[in-house]
Parts: sequence; C-alpha cells; structure tokens
Amino acid sequence: MSTPYPFTAIVGQDDLRLGLLLNAVSPAVGGVLVRGEKGTAKSTAVRALAALMPEVSVVPGCRFSCDPVSPDPACPDGPHAEAAGVSRAARTVELPVGASEDRLVGALDIERALSEGVKAFEPGLLADAHRGILYVDEVNLLHDHLVDLLLDAAAMGASYVEREGVSVRHAARFLLVGTMNPEEGELRPQLLDRFGLTVEVAASRDTDERVEVVRRRLAYDDDPEGFAARWAGEESALRERIAAARALLPRVVLGDGVLRQIAATCAAFEVDGMRADIVMARTATALAAWAGREEVTADDVRQAALLALPHRRRRNPFDAPGLDEDKLDQTLDEAGPQEDNDGDDQPDPDPDGGGDDDGGGGGGVPPQADGDRTPPRGESGDTPSQAPEGSPDAPGRSTGAEQQPVASAEPFRTKMLSVPGLGEGAAGRRSRARTEHGRTTGARRPQGALTKLHLAATVQAAAPHQRARGRSGRGLVVRRDDLRQATREGREGNLVLFVVDASGSMAARQRMSAVKGAVLSLLLDAYQRRDKVGLVTFRGKEAEVALPPTSSVDAAASRLESLPTGGRTPLAAGLLKAHDVLRVERLRDPSRRPLLVVVTDGRATGGPEPVALAGRAGRLHRSEGTASVVVDCESGYVRLGLAGELARELGGTAVTLDELRADAIAGLVKDVTAAGRAA
Repeated sequence: MSTPYPFTAIVGQDDLRLGLLLNAVSPAVGGVLVRGEKGTAKSTAVRALAALMPEVSVVPGCRFSCDPVSPDPACPDGPHAEAAGVSRAARTVELPVGASEDRLVGALDIERALSEGVKAFEPGLLADAHRGILYVDEVNLLHDHLVDLLLDAAAMGASYVEREGVSVRHAARFLLVGTMNPEEGELRPQLLDRFGLTVEVAASRDTDERVEVVRRRLAYDDDPEGFAARWAGEESALRERIAAARALLPRVVLGDGVLRQIAATCAAFEVDGMRADIVMARTATALAAWAGREEVTADDVRQAALLALPHRRRRNPFDAPGLDEDKLDQTLDEAGPQEDNDGDDQPDPDPDGGGDDDGGGGGGVPPQADGDRTPPRGESGDTPSQAPEGSPDAPGRSTGAEQQPVASAEPFRTKMLSVPGLGEGAAGRRSRARTEHGRTTGARRPQGALTKLHLAATVQAAAPHQRARGRSGRGLVVRRDDLRQATREGREGNLVLFVVDASGSMAARQRMSAVKGAVLSLLLDAYQRRDKVGLVTFRGKEAEVALPPTSSVDAAASRLESLPTGGRTPLAAGLLKAHDVLRVERLRDPSRRPLLVVVTDGRATGGPEPVALAGRAGRLHRSEGTASVVVDCESGYVRLGLAGELARELGGTAVTLDELRADAIAGLVKDVTAAGRAA
C-alpha cells in the first residue's frame, strides 16, 4: 500500500482542511462538498484525512463493521454473540463515477432467493464505508439515481435494498466527502443541500506559497516514506487533537443566545428548509470542541455560516455560491445580546475592535463583489432598450464594426424541446429513451449481470421445465437461462448545441439582448433536464467553438454574456463548425442524441453564393437526422423569410424571436417532433 501524503504537509487551503477536520470531530455535521478547479489538492486532502481518523473496533468476521459494544440488531451477518472486538484503521472507500447501483448498495443473488428462499446478499460500497469515509470524486458526474441513494443513506444512517419482495437493511454511517470541478457541471440544488458543509478551493496566487507546494510535492515523490516520517510528529499531534475534540464534544453547550443567532442568520439569508439551521448548530458545536472550549461563541456561529450556507443560497445554476460577510456580521450583531447597547438601538459597528478578522482560522467563501445580490440578467449601467432599434443612437447600426457585449434580457420559463424517437443515452429528463429506471415495457435475456429482474417473465420461462428438472418441493427450480431482465423506458439527456449568429446584422442592442435572454432561458431548461450543452458562434470571416460540449451550463451562460457582435455573417461556416462538433461527439458518446438550436436572422454574407452554401450545410445536418430548431431573429417591416428557408433545409422548424415564450414553445415542441419524423 502506498504511503499517503501527510495531511499536515498540505500548504494553504485552510477552509478545505477545516471542513474535513470538523467532520472528523463530528460526523453528524453531514459531510463536506469540495468545489474547485483541477489541481488544488482536493483528492490529496481527503485521502490524507484517513490516516488521522481514530481506529474503530469491529465484530470479528462481520462484513458490515458492526461495533461489538452495540452491534446492529438488523445486521445481515448477525445476530452477533458477545465477543471481544478487533481494532483496525478507519477505511476510506472511493466510489467511482461509473459505479453501478449494485456496486453501491450491494446485490442479492436472485437465483438463490427464488429457488432456495435465502437472502444471499453481497455487500456494496456503502457497507464497506460504514464507520469510515466515503469519498466520491467528481460527484457532479454521478448519475442522479446513484446520488439519491448515496445521500439517502447518509441522511438515514442505513442502506435499504428492496428487490422483488426480498428486503435487506444494514447500518451505513460514514463521513461523506464529495469533490467536484464546477466547470464540468453542477449538482442539483436539492442535492447540494444534503451536504453539510461546502468549501471553495483555488490555487494560490502567492509565488512563495506555490514554490513551497512544488518543493514538498517533489520531496514526497522522491521518497514518500521519508517525507511522511518527517511529518510524523505533526500528524500525531493532529490525531490527538481530533480525539480530544471528540471527547469534549458531548460537553459543549449551545446556549439560547447563539441558537437565536443561528436562526436569525438562516432567516436573513433566506435559505430553504431547516437543514441549514441544524447543520450550523452542529458545526458551531464542533468548532468550539476543536478550539477546546465548552461553550459556543458568536465567532463559532460566524464561521459555521461561512461553511454551511453558501451552497444553500443558490436559486439557479447561474448564481455564484457565496455569502455577503457584511450582511452576516450585521445579522449576528442584531441577533446577539443587547444589554451592552445602553438603550441605543444602533449596534456597535465593531464591538470587539477586530473588524472582519475575528473569525480566525480560515473561513468559508470570500465575499462576492456584488454583495448578497446577484444582478438579474439584463441589468447594466444603461437599459438595453433605451435606444429604439433603427435609431441613429442604436448600437449595432453598422454591420462592419465590432460592438461591445450587451447584457442579456431576463430569462423566462420554457417548455420542453425533445428529440423524436426512442434513444438509449444517459439518464436525463428530456427525450424518450430505454433506461435502467422508468416504467417497465418488456423483458429480455440479460446481457451480462442481471440488474432488474422481470419476475413474471422469469417464472414463465422456468415453468415448462419443472417436471424435467425433478421439482419435488414448493420452491421453483430456476436456472440462469430462465432469468429475464426487465426493459424500461424513461427519459434521457441530450446534447443541445447552440449556433448563435453574432454578426453585425444581429448587433442592435435591444435585439441582441433579447436573443441572449432566449438562449439563457434554453440553457436553464437544459440544466434542469440534465443535458450537455455546447456553443458555436459565427461572425466576421469565420465560426468558432465558444464552448465545447459540457455539462456546465453556467460556463455556457458566462461565454454568452461576454459575446461580442459585429462583422459579416458566415452562416455556412457556423453550420459546418456545428457539424464538426457533432461528428466528434458522436464518436465520443454515440448514445447521446443531439438537438441543434440555430439562432439567426437567416442572412448570409461573405464569399461566393453564401446563401446557397448555407443551404447545403443545412442539408448536411438533415441527411444525418439531426433534430433542429431555428430561432428567427429577423425584425423590421420588410422580412425576407431567410430563417424559415434555413429551417426547411435543416428539416426542422422555425420560430420568431417574439414567440419564444412558454406558451409559444409548447407548440414548437410539437413542430420539432413532427418535423423530425417527417425528415
């Protein structure tokens, strides 16, 4: 076994280390989600924490790590007779992104269950992680149903396996740690809420600190055992401090005053539900124990808020997690004891004289530049609609000069766009598909391991052979060839590729703001339906891939906001660039079906016969069966109808920009589906 990197040798990352240590002191905090860019020691810190965890005493031979002092009465390996326990190190179990449901929760031997009536259960990773650490790298890339199972077990402290009338339950209490890179997609808000704490990590910009990181890493790579030996003293001291804090934790007092501050803080920041209040209380108690105190203070509450609230304040995927520390301090002052104010209703702006530094010891997410408020889309120094389109003062009147990016209009709710037919892509919420979860539509012979038994089909297959197999008892004689896998239909996620015209003909400020608002609305819909998204833009002489296909819709929104406009309209180049992107994605992920959304007024300029060339590019997409929608951005009294012509070449449908509202989209969905079938 390789020597892990010492926890105490990690340079910087105060919030990351504090979040992990608080969970080690009090697992009831509920785990920690580590968000940050690649290469920031997320995985290193989690793996290093295992060496600091106290040893656990387990029942000998128990596959579920039962505590000999209080064994689980429902343990599948029980009941356990009284016996001396054996000590071992706490485990760190890693859940791979591609793990199956059976690997996570365990699997039943269906054949033995049907023929012998026994619960032959093979434990999964949740059982292995009991009383240890369960580490999920790239938790945002896990399938939704796996995340649901994982977080349900973390919340209840037990794992349940229910399958065809056979039920198994076992204890599953663990320290849950998830890491993720936000550039690769976000977790759903309701799943974010299930993590007790969150910390944001980023590489240091301090030269000396970066030098020290490299120096220590090179020393570790050259001699892992020698490097670990040099840090053994610090590791031992930290291990003892964790044990001392655990012992002190039951004696820590959470007074009514700080409890009122916790409730006032959660109310002031408008977090949903009551989980935030409970997590803050547990975190503040753990902070006091970690500091060696038996009473929770206002500083503990402040630190707990910085760790427990930022990820619970997001209202949509385009909101950056964060907390306004000025508002936090004001709330804590107003909810704190008032006897020192001498009748003055105005709180002392700095009662301790410590300014913002009295939190100490690391502390959550840096304050956002815009305070506690995320500006709505379309908010800027001047209103996008101040100058009417076509007036001398309207930006974008010249098609040759590049215009500065304009803010998008406020996004609105859309209805579903779907790809026709029945797919087999990754689980999502957009188009019909064969999936592992959904309504049962039939049965087939299993290909590989059996995951979802179709009981009726299995019995039907085994019934004709009972006499030949010498059946004499009540049990059904079942062979592996009789087993049938249930086929199910659900929803899949698609690749929604946006092709946005950023040329001079689109540069009128009011129109481009509305265009961005429409695309932003569709991006929000893609986030909710678990799609991948990509962004191709075209202007001037060429097209470019502004964002390769990704699960991070907030990255697409960011690129959209900074999109400049101006120049000619190389429509054919945009369509051909989109074709290249889809060709590569079909090779990379052949089961994920695409939906092409072209946002343009249909004009094409530059080069010989630009309109005809754009038509040929459109027919290329049609020949490959790509479902498509053209958002017609043409305006004015005289309309050429070029976007409609492009939609016909693509085999899709066209909708005007003014019609891109929820009610209009409902009709558009039907048109897209019908057009796709006709093509």
